Amino acid sequence: MKEQTDYQGFEQGQIRPPSEADSLLIRVTRNCPWNHCTFCPVYKGSKFSLRSKEHVIKDIDAAWEHVEKLRHAAGTDGMISHEDIRNLSINLDAGKSRAFYAAIHWLRGGMKSIFIQDANSLVIKPSDLIEILKHLKMRFPFVERITSYARSQTIAKIKDSDLEAIHKAGLNRIHIGMESGSDKVLERVKKGTSKQTQIKAGVKIKRAGMELSEYVMPGLGGQDLSKEHALETADALNQINADFIRLRTLAIPDNIPLFAQYESGAFKKCTDFMMAEEILLFIDNLSGIGSMIKSDHILNLFQEIEGKLPEDKAYMTGILHAFIDMPSKQRYMYQAGRRLGIFSALSDMEDLQRMAKVESICQENNITEKNADQVIDELMRRFI
Repeated sequence: MKEQTDYQGFEQGQIRPPSEADSLLIRVTRNCPWNHCTFCPVYKGSKFSLRSKEHVIKDIDAAWEHVEKLRHAAGTDGMISHEDIRNLSINLDAGKSRAFYAAIHWLRGGMKSIFIQDANSLVIKPSDLIEILKHLKMRFPFVERITSYARSQTIAKIKDSDLEAIHKAGLNRIHIGMESGSDKVLERVKKGTSKQTQIKAGVKIKRAGMELSEYVMPGLGGQDLSKEHALETADALNQINADFIRLRTLAIPDNIPLFAQYESGAFKKCTDFMMAEEILLFIDNLSGIGSMIKSDHILNLFQEIEGKLPEDKAYMTGILHAFIDMPSKQRYMYQAGRRLGIFSALSDMEDLQRMAKVESICQENNITEKNADQVIDELMRRFI
């Protein structure tokens, strides 16, 4: 793991979870230290490196300085004029300008949360992370949540005492890309971990007192491993009892390694109907846990699937049953309407105006039951 020695000003990485859209992004590492997952388009061709603790603290101080200036310039209603923003941004170099606009974004979002980037920031020394967290809390004592991505493989190796100290220093929540609980699926997509390691890491995070978000990728098993993917993932999560289970549907753009397998036919992608059946099987087999299920991503066909287990299970599975039991024409109409952004939930099909718009688009573009999944695959790639 290479550490860059020269400070290049305030930095922000490429991604963060949708739930961290309003967070201040503080970059501790660059890119991903693993970077072999065949389904992931992020960081490919980019080298992983550490940022020094001193550089991260400089970033924190830069953000704090701009936040203080912006808060001072704000009126009694908390609003800042365009003129004040323009005056405060004059003569800023590139690094300071990035910090300034990050501060504006954060201020507008309510300054409630901070997200530590990039893909696996807990790979740094626990003592360094603790110092960074303490500095964040010192500069921004009002912050409600500090979160980070992490890999199960990394968490599994961290001492329980270090994880507890990291939590005490301010890290409230960890996001982990489980993707699947099936060892066959994990090996095939080169995830670099196993079901048991995922369980071990999840349990360690919960034991340390932190909230845990586990990401699951419907469709990742393909048609041949769809059932195993659903059942093994549910079994792993039943043993972890994560605070959040977040669904992220598989998409296969042409810039990921999995695309070549898909194009050759070696990987057979599930249709939306198959994925609905898979998600239903998955949720049906979640038991004995109190996780919150979220479907908060634009790629998901059913964004309205959201609820607390076990009390909301019937509501969530009811949505899937409703789609599965639809006549085939209604199903592909919903698929098209959802991917085109006209529908956000099954109930939107009751809106006659929206329905007429989808029917017109399907007719104009010759979208039918036979080609709907192919057309929808193309639409999904545009969002990646």
